[in-house]
Amino acid sequence: MSSENWWRSAVIYQVYIRSFRDGDGDGPCCGDGLGDIAGLRSRLDHIASLGVDALWINPWYPSPMADAGYDVIDYRDVEPRFGTLSQAEELVAEAHERNLRVLLDIVPNHTSDQHPWFVEALAAGPGSPARERYIFRPGRGDGPPNDWVSNFGGPAWTQAPDGEWFLHLFAPEQPDVNWEHPEVRADFADTLRFWFDRGVDGFRIDVAHSLIKEPGLPDVGDLVYPREYVEQDGELVLPPWRPHPHWDRDEVHEVYREWRAIADSYSPPRVFVAEAWVDEPERLTHYLRPDELHTAFNFNYLVAPWTGPGLRKAIDETLAEHVKVGAPPTWVLSNHDVTRHLSRYARAEQIPGRHRLQDLLDMPYDLAVGTRRSRAALLLTLGLPGGAYVYQGEELGLPEVEDLPTDVLQDPTWERSGHTERGRDGCRVPIPWSGAAPPYGFTTAAETWLPQPNDWAALTVEAESGDPSSMLELYRHALHLRRATKELGDGPLRWRADAGEDVLAFDRGEGFACVVNMGSAPVALPAGATVLLASDALTDDGALPGDTSVWLKP
Repeated sequence: MSSENWWRSAVIYQVYIRSFRDGDGDGPCCGDGLGDIAGLRSRLDHIASLGVDALWINPWYPSPMADAGYDVIDYRDVEPRFGTLSQAEELVAEAHERNLRVLLDIVPNHTSDQHPWFVEALAAGPGSPARERYIFRPGRGDGPPNDWVSNFGGPAWTQAPDGEWFLHLFAPEQPDVNWEHPEVRADFADTLRFWFDRGVDGFRIDVAHSLIKEPGLPDVGDLVYPREYVEQDGELVLPPWRPHPHWDRDEVHEVYREWRAIADSYSPPRVFVAEAWVDEPERLTHYLRPDELHTAFNFNYLVAPWTGPGLRKAIDETLAEHVKVGAPPTWVLSNHDVTRHLSRYARAEQIPGRHRLQDLLDMPYDLAVGTRRSRAALLLTLGLPGGAYVYQGEELGLPEVEDLPTDVLQDPTWERSGHTERGRDGCRVPIPWSGAAPPYGFTTAAETWLPQPNDWAALTVEAESGDPSSMLELYRHALHLRRATKELGDGPLRWRADAGEDVLAFDRGEGFACVVNMGSAPVALPAGATVLLASDALTDDGALPGDTSVWLKP
């Protein structure tokens, strides 16, 4: 495959920079136990040793941190708590020396309320040109302009001191910009070029399915988005898709056609991956037409339950739609916005769509089961056609931290929900590197920005390195084997017939097969096959136990 098409098969490692490693913990900058560019640079070899192709870094721009950096003041600089612009440029160069490409995170739906544009808009008053860069409206009666709800809870409108209301689909500190305004489009195009000119290889696009709002800003009414499963004839199904006034509007694709032209003007071309929570596979692939974005996270796969039928359905629907537009699927199990998959898979009851901690807290779970299923899910995911993402810490088998003290919670969801939803902090706890107690080599500061559990000593990079039974060594083995196996990555998949409801079995070309047993009883492997890698030990007679996967040479 040509280097220009690297993204079609790539495995990309997600760096949640606040929680990756603190390189100046007791230095002159901050001493705050917060991850930074220096810490990332010091551990690039860890990422490279996994056998991934690139890294994606969550926002590192100047920000008041009302939403962990997704409230941006300046898209063309670096937050001092993370480092400097020159350090960022050095990081990109050092990653390239290790054959790692670098993707940044761009946040186009909203800015910080401390962005110069918004400061100007508030000061300028109703009807001013400065307000046209955002979405300001008069209220309806004594209340907001419509019934839209913030993604973090509460109304999506806040009233300015002069009486007008401004839209924020997330926190009030994150006002939505107006993508109908030419200056907004031009400024974000300049931001893309700014980072591309500094060697950045692409962008992950935050809430790529927002941006455009329906003219007139009508009420949402009874429309639920994303759709929730309902019971019908004894089965859980999704109700029919209906258009939404501010999610996944057709007009958003004009923006991405403009962005694609900018990316293609570079040599080699730069790439995009969309974070688009679009629950209709056909709607998702609209973002992946040849003149738009390159890839998109496959969230239907992420929220699928650990069952044969559930995952088979998600995979089949994904493959069927992606082939229509000639785009590779992008598989993902965890990220910084959802409960870690080890803890989701640990639940005794597997229910489609459950990915928020709030939906899982009261469900019985077994982390040993979750670990076993996570190991099996890795081989399934890396065996599928296309690319994949690895969220930092999953290679160590980290679970969700479900019992963080409430006085340390920082996710805006906690406050906006009136302290009824704990939010996403549990998947953002700093990862452990070494040692027997917190901070596990993460920082030299007194403590980390979110506290680490006291029982993570066995989950450090140091403890797992060299242990053939560890999650870390499984990831390394699987990723290096995937890179060396010509049948893997982009390409077709052929299901094996009569595998059984609890078993997923497929071939990739003539020289590779994957079998995943999600049932409780062992299943026999195909006769004459050679085991390349198994997620856990086979039975004494060579059968595949439950919650185990295997790569085979037929």
